[in-house]
Amino acid sequence: MTDRSPVSEGILFKNGILKSSNSAETANAVYVENGIIRQIGTAHELQLQLSGRSYQTVDWNGAYVHTGLVDSHMHLSMQGMKLSALDFSETRSKSKMLQQIRERAQQTPEGQWIFGLNWNENQFSPAEAPSLEELNEVAGNHPLYLTRTCFHAFLANTQAFDRAQITADTPDPPSGAFGRDSNGALNGWIYEEACKPLIAVQPEDDYSAKKATIRAAAKYALELGLTAVHTEDLRYLGGIDVMRRIHRELREEGIYLRSHQLLFHDYLDEIQSLGLTAGEGDEWLRLGAVKIFSDGAIGGRTALLNAPYHDAPHTSGMAIHSLERLYELTKRTRSLGFPIAVHAIGDGAADLTLRAMEQYPLTGITSLPDRFIHAQVLDQKLLERMTRLQLIADIQPRFVASDFPWVLDRVGPDRTQYLYAWKTIMESGVICAGGSDAPIEPLNPLLGIHAAMTRRRLDSLEPTDGYLPNERLSLEQSLWLFTEGSALAAAESHERGKFEEGYAADFTVFDRNIAESEQSLLDAKAVMTVVNGRVAYQA
Repeated sequence: MTDRSPVSEGILFKNGILKSSNSAETANAVYVENGIIRQIGTAHELQLQLSGRSYQTVDWNGAYVHTGLVDSHMHLSMQGMKLSALDFSETRSKSKMLQQIRERAQQTPEGQWIFGLNWNENQFSPAEAPSLEELNEVAGNHPLYLTRTCFHAFLANTQAFDRAQITADTPDPPSGAFGRDSNGALNGWIYEEACKPLIAVQPEDDYSAKKATIRAAAKYALELGLTAVHTEDLRYLGGIDVMRRIHRELREEGIYLRSHQLLFHDYLDEIQSLGLTAGEGDEWLRLGAVKIFSDGAIGGRTALLNAPYHDAPHTSGMAIHSLERLYELTKRTRSLGFPIAVHAIGDGAADLTLRAMEQYPLTGITSLPDRFIHAQVLDQKLLERMTRLQLIADIQPRFVASDFPWVLDRVGPDRTQYLYAWKTIMESGVICAGGSDAPIEPLNPLLGIHAAMTRRRLDSLEPTDGYLPNERLSLEQSLWLFTEGSALAAAESHERGKFEEGYAADFTVFDRNIAESEQSLLDAKAVMTVVNGRVAYQA
């Protein structure tokens, strides 16, 4: 079945291997009406019960059917941009990175910007990024702007700095910095919100380009088996009305991906003027928490730690907002009836974030929870405070595969007990939801599930038991992050996240049993994605 028109009659999905703990072992079929699972049983039983009724039939042909997987933290807009920009995700040397830039410069009309994403000097040998002089040489007569894999540090060439009118005398902003050499000259690096003047002089995509960016990312998500994403795209799209219009038009085109939209705090005025409420929307798009950044990332040493970095004792990272500013943002968000979703990686940022949540508690304001995003460096007292607040921890299991072993040098031996401690967080009583933070990490949910279970890289078996192996999760726990955990984060656990009668007909269908072995998990491909009873993707 490939018809993507609105479903006006029931659908019988049959001949699947149903991975549902509440289904009888013999069950191989699901009957769906109006996007809801109405009955689960054998195809023979359901066909007898449906005798005389009009319905469509979809044959799963013996494929493995799971509750629809959901990514609880990613960025559709940036994922879409990654599909067209220079992508350094698989680049393993500085020379290769420079070669890619040179080749793109030769293909780009003179004077036009060159953009690149996801470089990571920690994967180079030696672990050093290109210098400003090297970037100037390979980029030719083009302004160049490159985003590090953490999306909290950047590289630019002199052409780009000139267009933004940034010189060695330009002061650092309060929540960012320009990299400088020992003589005080610009060295090409940009940290955190110091990127704003460079972004301001870059050409802005028009509406059709923005829509194409979201379309490409949504289709890619469906191809990977994702039935929904929690995303934050206002900084790219430029407005809530634009965001809602794009998603409405994409649905009219037949792109059926659910989205839970976090709203960047710069848009609080628009939230107020439109009279929006947390959780409003329909079965396809709902409004979630207000997104705030508390710190940066460990890779660029902008994550805020309580004590200096082990490998850079001159810095403890960077707070994006002062505590007073966090209080102000939280208070205003609460006055509008919204929860907050705060990016907090370091233990210093965790403390600031929890102070703001404690000062202005969410109780009684909305059914949507506060969200604590990343939670990579914690301690026992921080974890106890998180538990008391009944917030959701948005975790990204794949970070373990990308950040170890170099992250151990960043934080040192005294901060490993609660480092990317997913199992400890969950066992403390904090509800966790699983995401990728794509395009920072690959969007494929199976890679996140694999990382949660093994805590090691794909290209190495050392250590064979993973990094900090006591924090490994089971397959069931890992799948839970991307199903029920994500539903709880969106206050949707009463309608989504389970393979049960009465729940949304969202299914991720794989070509093999992902529980058979680690290799089968890595080799599995989505052959069908069903969202709200519609076949949204079919291989």
